[in-house]
Amino acid sequence: MTSRAERGGTASGGGVPAAAGGGRERGPVVAVTGAASGLGNALTVRLAASDRIGRVVAIDGHRGDATGVTWRVVDIRDPALAGRLAGVDVVVHTDLDLAPGSDQRSRRAYNVRGAQTVLTAAAAGQVGRVVLVTSAMVYGARPDNPVPLPESAPLGADPDGSVVGDLLEIEQLAQRSPTANPGMAVTVVRPAALVGEGVDTLITRHFEAPRLLAVKGCAPRWQFCHVDDLVSALELAAAAEVTGAFAVGCDGWLEPEQVEELSGLRRIELPAGLTFATAQRLHRAGITPALVTDLHFVVYPWVVDCATLRQAGWKPAFDNQAALAVLLEQRAGHHAVAGRRLDRKDATITAAGATVAVIGTAAIVREVRRRRRST
Repeated sequence: MTSRAERGGTASGGGVPAAAGGGRERGPVVAVTGAASGLGNALTVRLAASDRIGRVVAIDGHRGDATGVTWRVVDIRDPALAGRLAGVDVVVHTDLDLAPGSDQRSRRAYNVRGAQTVLTAAAAGQVGRVVLVTSAMVYGARPDNPVPLPESAPLGADPDGSVVGDLLEIEQLAQRSPTANPGMAVTVVRPAALVGEGVDTLITRHFEAPRLLAVKGCAPRWQFCHVDDLVSALELAAAAEVTGAFAVGCDGWLEPEQVEELSGLRRIELPAGLTFATAQRLHRAGITPALVTDLHFVVYPWVVDCATLRQAGWKPAFDNQAALAVLLEQRAGHHAVAGRRLDRKDATITAAGATVAVIGTAAIVREVRRRRRST
């Protein structure tokens, strides 16, 4: 599946036309953190070509390859960031560590301190608006969640040591910002399960497993968000065409049977008690990176209604079926169980259990440990 840009789409994207007569010179000056790679790079390139934006300032710890922008090299945790935001109207903060294998303490320190420094530096630099990217995962995944969740739903995720716990702390910073930084607006963007080039999360790794995990008595629903669609939504947020806290993702959702048919993967259903108790033991033993609460997001629904963007006239370029196809194409050659990447030989051994880290028989655990020691 090719992206909108690869198909020759316009920079305005997302189904929303550029503002009439909105010349580049009248648009805001937008700074993007994490501009050298990943989501930040994709957004920087798009904003540099956008009629909605006047000028783009690219911020990262090293210079990237985006052209037509002003590069300012600085660590986002450095208070010196305030000096790099001179003349900036809007900051879009994308510089987050969401990797499944990151050390929990260093990851949280980077994510939370980075967001806090960005907000403080932006206020000191008299920036008018900061756009923070979190995730729809902050709503929490529960068996009794309405499908879809309204954007106004309470943030029900568990404030634990997971990536979602980091994002909840960032959400709290956003909520406190009007008091701590009066006069500066904060927009929070919450994408559904991200897919696209370079995206590596516990959600995408779920589809690298030999089987799809399911909990008896509860059917997961799947909603995705392609990076291209997140970028087009962030463009609108940077231009202040959408504000507040809003979700972004494909329209609707896929039922488990649809996912099985499209992916060719069968599911294995286990009792909730066995699933979560075993996953907790294996995480504590260091066998898998996934916390029990991480597992909730692959067995319980957390579909969101993207009402704010829809009312603004935005439409995703990808539907859930196309987004899943992208995910499946990129999983080729990868094997993972409960978030832990395995080589092909390990995957063959553990496929007998279909969800190694969840079923967790003693023989399989000993085999995984032995192979880890021998590498």
